[in-house]
Amino acid sequence: MITARQSRAARALLGWTQETLADKARISLTALKRLESESRLDVYETTRDQVRRAFESSGIIFLNPDQGIGVLLVDEKHRRSPPPL
Repeated sequence: MITARQSRAARALLGWTQETLADKARISLTALKRLESESRLDVYETTRDQVRRAFESSGIIFLNPDQGIGVLLVDEKHRRSPPPL
């Protein structure tokens, strides 16, 4: 599950505004503001999923809780090359 902090951090890495992310994720700006709120407002799981997909298609990797909560931006060169043998 994407946290509010992860969403804000991922947007910062990509240089996206909330409006840009809402457009790319095809969600309302209000829904995104709810997701990124520190008040832990309820958000549909489908909204979180759409946001996650928008970020992942742009090179963001969400780190698993056992690795620590965070995000990683993989550059274009590494996203398109096959893994090393």
